[in-house]
Amino acid sequence: MYLTPFQTVAIILAVAAGTQITRWLPFWLFPEKKDPPAVVLYLGRVLPAAVMGLLVVYCLKNVSWTAAPHGLPELLSIAAVAVLHRWKGNVLLSIAGGTALYMLLVQAVFV
Repeated sequence: MYLTPFQTVAIILAVAAGTQITRWLPFWLFPEKKDPPAVVLYLGRVLPAAVMGLLVVYCLKNVSWTAAPHGLPELLSIAAVAVLHRWKGNVLLSIAGGTALYMLLVQAVFV
């Protein structure tokens, strides 16, 4: 499917406008001088942990617990992420360390 130059420019402008609106909308809805509504503060407090839990469940949904290696690489990597985060408190280090360990385990140890 080929697009005309007008269609190409229209798509680029629509995507740019959508991106800018989503960037500016929170500042328009919740100016710095006003306190955000209680529900926004509540969601800001509970959503990060809920999203992390959701991601862990999603990552484990296709693990075969009955066949070798019985989810061992995944469980070891989750434990490494938890230990690294408790130890250093650095999200980037925790995620990178757990990912590196998982890749090492599935590509070199549990082949």
